[in-house]
Amino acid sequence: MENTTLERVASRLPAWARGWSRRRILAVAAVVVLVVVFAVSCGGGADGRADVPVVEGSADAGVNGVRAPSGRTGGALRVVSAEIDSLDPQRSYLPGVWNLMRLYARTLVTYSSEPGHTDELVPDLATDLGTPSEDGLSWTFTLREGVRFENGRAIRSQDVKYGIERSFASDVIVGGPTYVVDLFDDPGNQYAGPYQDESPERLGLPTVETPDERTIIFRLRAPQPDLPFVMALPSSSPVPIEADSGAGYGSDPVSSGPYAVTSVDPATGILLDRNPQWDPATDDVRNALPDQVIVRTGLSGVERDQALLAGSADLDITGTGVQALTTARLAEDEENPVRDRVDDVTTGAVRLLALPTDVAPMDNPDCRAAVAAVIDRRDVQEKLGGAVNVVRRSQLWPRGLPGGPEDRDPRADLDAARASLEACGMPDGFATVLAVADTPTGVDVAEEVSAELREVGIEAEVRPLSASSFYATDVGSPGNVTANGYGIVLATWTADFPTPASFLAPLVDSRSIRSVGNTNYARLADPAVDALIDQARAAGGPDAWREVAGTVSAASVYVPLAETRIQLLAGQRLRNGVVMQPYSGHDLATAGVR
Repeated sequence: MENTTLERVASRLPAWARGWSRRRILAVAAVVVLVVVFAVSCGGGADGRADVPVVEGSADAGVNGVRAPSGRTGGALRVVSAEIDSLDPQRSYLPGVWNLMRLYARTLVTYSSEPGHTDELVPDLATDLGTPSEDGLSWTFTLREGVRFENGRAIRSQDVKYGIERSFASDVIVGGPTYVVDLFDDPGNQYAGPYQDESPERLGLPTVETPDERTIIFRLRAPQPDLPFVMALPSSSPVPIEADSGAGYGSDPVSSGPYAVTSVDPATGILLDRNPQWDPATDDVRNALPDQVIVRTGLSGVERDQALLAGSADLDITGTGVQALTTARLAEDEENPVRDRVDDVTTGAVRLLALPTDVAPMDNPDCRAAVAAVIDRRDVQEKLGGAVNVVRRSQLWPRGLPGGPEDRDPRADLDAARASLEACGMPDGFATVLAVADTPTGVDVAEEVSAELREVGIEAEVRPLSASSFYATDVGSPGNVTANGYGIVLATWTADFPTPASFLAPLVDSRSIRSVGNTNYARLADPAVDALIDQARAAGGPDAWREVAGTVSAASVYVPLAETRIQLLAGQRLRNGVVMQPYSGHDLATAGVR
């Protein structure tokens, strides 16, 4: 009977899908059933409410605690998301997708699932957080015993090395982070990736050594205390060389975690089933509570909100929080029980003005100081939707990152701005161009900043640029910025890791300036700042980085404005909900539905 049904289903598949295996046909059928359940449950009951139990909880329960604690297994966790860039761990650069990958791509170390400590690292495939050498130029990790891929093969140090090597193949593996390339490549003898390694012994990347199947050693050109955070990225997860299909690996990635991807379909979504080779005794991070995880992708923000409110989804991994209209509805109705399902989070995404030091008159520090003094962050905050959407920031340091300088939240000082204009030789002001990504909110903020600058005679022409090319080539190309006279750049910066180094160095280290995709938007090239960065990397801890931030602040090359704040809405069935701070969402590694 089952075979007959499968044949009937197979005969109705489109031509491009008729070569699918029995396993995949069954998986797609399961996804279709779940999607139908999603659609039906969106209808709710006669009173417009979903006919599912509402989990008890309180506002912000998942920020420093656990929302609806439960250790019960079973059921299907229903997840919604915007477009997913890739399921290939080496090709994704979306934090929400990195959250999803916690289910099938283990790394040497990973983020903790302990409430309130999710920005801290814990061992994962490795036995500890790694051991640096005395000079900081090498790190050694030892793999746990008993960890296996979904095909049953033991995970070896060579598999971790191979996964890292894939990121070097820039002609095949594109879109993911390239920290490992920056850390481990030799500029004098660049490694081209595993697909061009034609040597019979295939020694691979020489700066990563695997003396045995459980030991991996990383050799660095300079000390890098943040190396463990690089190892926590999915791009550092193991890949078995025999299963690597190059650019197509994301269609069927081999799991090292508690779930395996069993179906990927643009229309019906992604299905993950339990990986029978995963041993909970080797994993202190993941609870693996649901029997299945079903992800509906490509949904708009409004569609995701509706699914969560109606009970047809349990969590949204996109990391953007609920939409402004949903937030406004909740704010108006203080008695709305949905408010108890909201976790309020600041994301670490800081909106700022960059003042390029190679564009006149921003090459004059007094002219830059004039711009910094005139900004009224309270009016900027209102343009960004008020306190519910952003918190004001005047320091180049995210609010949730410990050890930062005190944020005094200064008001605009027009007298100080005029004095700085006198000092820079332009008492009547000057003209410049304010570059901004062409989004409604971005342009609104830029117009507000331009109006404020006009009060002291600074005429800043607001120039909206394509949002799709803004960071890559428009303001990410120093030559383009100089040629077009962009004296002010309105940008948003988010660090990949919750560390001062990850936030500050790309913005202010002269050695991070690149011809394309540049992140040092101010083009700060100060040897004294570079020296402070090197000292901070060697010392570790926030104190030295605080000195970096203070020195940069005094130079007025960046004017921080506000940090994004979002409201995460938990679905009605979500249990064991913990906010994963680095990914601005509820942790998929702990979530359950029973």
